[in-house]
Amino acid sequence: MAEREAKIEGVAGVSAMPRLVSLLANDSGEIQVALSFAVDEQRLRTVSGSASGSVMLTCQRCLEPVAVDVEAEVVLAMVLNEEQAKNLPRYYDPLIVEAEDVELLSLIEDELILSLPLVAYHDDCSVQTSFGDADEAARTQKDKPNPFSVLAELKKADKS
Repeated sequence: MAEREAKIEGVAGVSAMPRLVSLLANDSGEIQVALSFAVDEQRLRTVSGSASGSVMLTCQRCLEPVAVDVEAEVVLAMVLNEEQAKNLPRYYDPLIVEAEDVELLSLIEDELILSLPLVAYHDDCSVQTSFGDADEAARTQKDKPNPFSVLAELKKADKS
């Protein structure tokens, strides 16, 4: 495909990516994929492109599903082993090709997993976190008596 400078565009269902689905709230959604294959000036076979779509993650505040837009950029160079991967220019990530065929859906799935946010939540989620509001914590702290105030009183008594 690289020799022919092929281009692939299409839609992949999230449900067809089991490792990605295991991290999501459900398997709904579609991913738009556009990949280009080429041979660069160093004679490296490359794959570049993007994948984007919307997936459903679990809101970490209310534990309900929340739609999250994901986007992954792909800039890979095909290599046969780890040694060749070490010698790639920094702007390429290695794609180690052990067999003649490369499963493109698995490649896209890996990139999407890496692009998922660490924490997902609704922007307008009304559930308070267990840490609460910083101002509220400060007010509560002021209302509590200082446990060391007894020591301050003893210190005053010692001085007099």
